[in-house]
Amino acid sequence: MTGPAKPADLPSKTGGPKAERLAAALRENLKRRKAQARAKERVGPVPDKESG
Repeated sequence: MTGPAKPADLPSKTGGPKAERLAAALRENLKRRKAQARAKERVGPVPDKESG
């Protein structure tokens, strides 16, 4: 399995406009997921629908 991408390997450095859009979308996705995780921590554990 490969490790995390190095800054030199990021698509925005070499790929042109399409890679820049992809990198921007990935950054926004990461921000959204982090915000969701923080909100979920504040609320507490949510019981699974399947286990109940």
